[in-house]
Amino acid sequence: MTTTVTAQPGNAAPAPGTPSRSRAGRIALVILSRYGTLIGLALMLILFTVRAPTVFPTLQNFTNILAQGSLTAIIAAGLTMALVVGEFDLSIGYAASFAGLLVVGFMALQGMPIWVAVPLMLVIGGVIGAVNGILVTKARINAVIATLGVGTILTGLGFAYSPFPIVTNIPVEFSVISLGRFIPGIPNSIPLMIIVLAILWVILNKTDLGQKMQAVGGNKEAARLSGIRVDRVKIFAFVTAGVCAALTGIMLSSLLGSGTLAAADGYLLDAFAAVFLGSATLRDGEFHIVGTLVGVLVIAVGFNGLSIFGAPSWAQQVFSGGILIVAVGLATLSRRILKAG
Repeated sequence: MTTTVTAQPGNAAPAPGTPSRSRAGRIALVILSRYGTLIGLALMLILFTVRAPTVFPTLQNFTNILAQGSLTAIIAAGLTMALVVGEFDLSIGYAASFAGLLVVGFMALQGMPIWVAVPLMLVIGGVIGAVNGILVTKARINAVIATLGVGTILTGLGFAYSPFPIVTNIPVEFSVISLGRFIPGIPNSIPLMIIVLAILWVILNKTDLGQKMQAVGGNKEAARLSGIRVDRVKIFAFVTAGVCAALTGIMLSSLLGSGTLAAADGYLLDAFAAVFLGSATLRDGEFHIVGTLVGVLVIAVGFNGLSIFGAPSWAQQVFSGGILIVAVGLATLSRRILKAG
């Protein structure tokens, strides 16, 4: 007597090789999520070197790349602090523009010396960040709405202060902030960037405050139950973002030699792209300073390559938008892999 066994759909045996293919696919995704940004940066460096061997791979050009990316790195590092605690700050571009206009106005219109105007503007940047933090933590307003509202208010205040660019009576010494070379051959913006990033890296990775920030970003309620003053930690993160935005605006005005409202608005998109690219670099979707720097380099190298090859101005906007989409996609992929174990 012959017994016929009918295979049930739900009990079908896996095809030979399926587990190994699945493991290989997962390994590929892990590599992409952790090292995709670095791989992309390496590919751009190779491509641009091959296409422009006498222009791109030179010390002068690499110095230009770092100088061009320094402002983005500083404002993005401040944004990183806010994102580490789980909050967004959409006011940073507006704050940078406001700071650039105001610091020049302090010197050109109010007659303040540079050693007063610059520190005062950094304090004002911190106050802007504190206002954002209080609105988010105390008034319980969504961070996106609160910071966007503050940014819009800053734009209005900037127009009220000076509806036209300020280009006269600016001290010559002011340009030294960005264009000077305390280290021969290296613009001041590069060592300033290194100092800011180093300080924030130490805060995040080597201090008790940094551990608290990461705890708040990981699980706010658990952090509160463990005795961490969540609101204070978040306000500190917003203050840091405000100070970094103000410093970026000051350095941009020093570079341009004028105070112009909306001059730094475009740094918002680049900062977010850099930070999200960084979160998909070396770690599984975590925001960190080293990753942010790598993200900045990807953007700076891309812009530099487009400029060398004579791409039209709109190509940079397309590149920025595309990079942001890729960055968020890689960050999302990293978090999914992390959750999947």
